[in-house]
Amino acid sequence: MAKEIEHIDIKSIKDPSVVKGLKRQSLALLCQDIRQEIIRATSEYGGHLSSNLGVVELTVALHRNFDFPKDKLILDVSHQSYTHKILTGRSLDNLNSKEGISGFMRMDESEYDCYESGHSSTSLSAAEGFAVARDIKKEDYYIVPVIGDGSLVNGLSFEALNHIAGRFGKMIIVINDNDMSISRPVGGFGRFFRRISTAKGYNSFKNKYKNALERNAVGRWFYRCSYSLKNGIKRLLVPFTLYDNLGFTYMGPYDGHDIKMLDKALKRAKNATKTVIFHVYTTKGKGYEPAETDKTGYWHGVTPFDIETGKPKNQHPGYCSWPHLVGDIVKEQMEKHDDALLICPGMIKGSHLEDAFEAYPDRCIDVGIAEEHALTMAGASYLAGMHPIACVYSTFLQRAYDEILHDCARMGVDMTLLIDRAGLVGKDGETHMGIYDEAYLKSIPGTNLYMPSTTQEMRGLIEYSMEKGHGIVAIRYPHTLFKCKENDGTSFEVKPWVKLENVKKANEAVIAVGPKGRELLNTLKENGYQGEMIMAIKLLPLSDDVDEIVKMDKIFVYDSYGTEAGFVETLKAALMEKGFKGSIKTFAVPNVYVQHATIAEQEKEFGLDIDSVIKQIL
Repeated sequence: MAKEIEHIDIKSIKDPSVVKGLKRQSLALLCQDIRQEIIRATSEYGGHLSSNLGVVELTVALHRNFDFPKDKLILDVSHQSYTHKILTGRSLDNLNSKEGISGFMRMDESEYDCYESGHSSTSLSAAEGFAVARDIKKEDYYIVPVIGDGSLVNGLSFEALNHIAGRFGKMIIVINDNDMSISRPVGGFGRFFRRISTAKGYNSFKNKYKNALERNAVGRWFYRCSYSLKNGIKRLLVPFTLYDNLGFTYMGPYDGHDIKMLDKALKRAKNATKTVIFHVYTTKGKGYEPAETDKTGYWHGVTPFDIETGKPKNQHPGYCSWPHLVGDIVKEQMEKHDDALLICPGMIKGSHLEDAFEAYPDRCIDVGIAEEHALTMAGASYLAGMHPIACVYSTFLQRAYDEILHDCARMGVDMTLLIDRAGLVGKDGETHMGIYDEAYLKSIPGTNLYMPSTTQEMRGLIEYSMEKGHGIVAIRYPHTLFKCKENDGTSFEVKPWVKLENVKKANEAVIAVGPKGRELLNTLKENGYQGEMIMAIKLLPLSDDVDEIVKMDKIFVYDSYGTEAGFVETLKAALMEKGFKGSIKTFAVPNVYVQHATIAEQEKEFGLDIDSVIKQIL
């Protein structure tokens, strides 16, 4: 008689206990349903698809073998948390929307989310923080960080591994390997010894043996000798990995989609007496063919799409994005300048640099998820005779503040620093906002920050940045669309501020930033605004153009791309220092963490939408 298959309606799941007693066939059906739900939700709302499809079985296995939230699950980046959220009673309806759940782990959403992240490589350091606290307080629970192979190569991960290796406190580190060449042991002896080292009986005997001998000096000497002898024999017979050499117990690699295998292996990992490196292989995008076969990263993060065809639902014919424009200009500059060196930390596809990388592979370097390394390397390449072009998302540039300050600006480096995803970013939420770079870059001498409002300005600024003697020319731009048009050859003479033509009758001015600022000024002009209208192209440091507006009666400053601690606050302080007596009203993002919603909803919330601003100005 065939075994009865239990079908679980994933919409009815309240907590992970539902998976603990399920049989193999029922688990397979549940994983299939979860995959379909992830595909459905991301096709409707967008989100991270491939990474979530790849960890379905692994996440189910972890919830079967650990007692979360007593035990602590820490997902690196946490963009792969959709299965975890389903198993802890959260719906993917309205994913990343203002009224729905975040696409990342959030402590205010669920007790099962013990830690939050949106940037990579923090999980091991966070796990060690939990482990130190647990051991000091003499508590008893497992700590399970899950980190991808791409995040593991970041410097922060190596720092954490080095420190974890020097402490006895145990955790089970799951390495989710979806096709990186991580060293792994081979051969029968390796499997034999690893089975012994994670056996319950062996570890019980080992602890008793150690405790018995460490009661006096002679016993301690004998234990050290026998321990060294055992490791010497083991090293002769078993190929050691990096993790073994650091003192961890390495297990794997395992098929990350085989729950039965994972169940057995995780039980053994729990028996180990020291930190375990639990290595699994998974297929990124598993269960959706376009994502499975994707080699470019297209299906990593998606906008709403048609499941049958894989095509985006919201296509915009006749429109281009700012990153696409920048990618085209960078390729042109690589052709013109033999000394140009393009450096990107893991975001070639997102920043649309594929064409440049294909055309000039010898002068284009993807350093992976290593922003700090990217900036220090860029600075040194200038000292060796190159002109570095570093392209980094604003939210990730935060991680390289020290390198910009210490390794680039301090040494007088000329560099083109392209800051992608500047401003509010919408559904990715507070961990990915590109609103803080204005405020922190203004503290670094020798750094010049610009934001163009037109394609001509962007082209002119990048060309200007390639010239010698300008120091760090940082150019920020959003991930938004504009109407495509051919380059008409119009050049932009780089200047700090650009005045729009208008009939000035009132002794007041509106100073605006970026493409949204250009839209505001054009709308004001259409509505008959009578004051001065100025586009601020150079944001920091401020130029002498400030002197021209000191005697104004009223000034409005609009910057929807940065916090109030950035350009608007700097301009306001400069005006006060120069004796400004009029009134000044600023429009910028408050110095807060912005929650996930659409960009339009975020602008509306902070009074930065065009309609709200115009009402206040007029």
